[in-house]
Amino acid sequence: MGTAMRERHRGQRANWLRAAVLGADDGIVSVASVMIGVIASGASRSAVLTAGVAALVAGAGSMAAGEYVSVSSQRDTERADLALERTELSRDPSGEARELAGIYRGRGLAPELADQVAEALMAHNALEAHARDELGLAELALARPVQAALSSAASFTVGAALPIAALLIAPAPARTITVIVTALVALVALGIAGAIAGGAPVARAALRVGIGGGAAMAMTAGVGRLVGNAGI
Repeated sequence: MGTAMRERHRGQRANWLRAAVLGADDGIVSVASVMIGVIASGASRSAVLTAGVAALVAGAGSMAAGEYVSVSSQRDTERADLALERTELSRDPSGEARELAGIYRGRGLAPELADQVAEALMAHNALEAHARDELGLAELALARPVQAALSSAASFTVGAALPIAALLIAPAPARTITVIVTALVALVALGIAGAIAGGAPVARAALRVGIGGGAAMAMTAGVGRLVGNAGI
């Protein structure tokens, strides 16, 4: 007698994984870039640390607020669609049943079987059936604003803390290279972890975040050096 195997799908992780990876990546890149730009300007270690901590606090708040507003808008749209579908079901249940059967016929079911499936699902939970098969909404995939906001803020803070910690432990002559190397290693590790959690190609994800982060830090280093030498 064979043992049933359950497939492990990762789609249910999409919302929180996206927010967490985005938050950590932004925390590492933005705070490290700010710090490297300030270092390149010739500022003192205290000024660099102040800039890094300020960037951490501002970035975490911005990420949380941005995610909450964005995902709340998505959630409002989903609720409006569900409310409209609920109204249509109360006004014309037979028409909605035909619409559902048409969806199943379009997916390859025979007409009689499509009618039977639509009838059974409408009897069980009509709104759930239409939300899933007509609107493409499922409970696991519904937008969660608070979860997204908290996940983004927490992951941003964790990511941002890494270059700050590197600055604190690095000797003065090596602080720039220490912050850069720490940020790049953390970005590559983040890309690998996100790819593994989401079932995506590891090498591509690591390369993508590494190159993007390196480019951002290089640009801010150049700007910092230009502004610092401008004598403004």
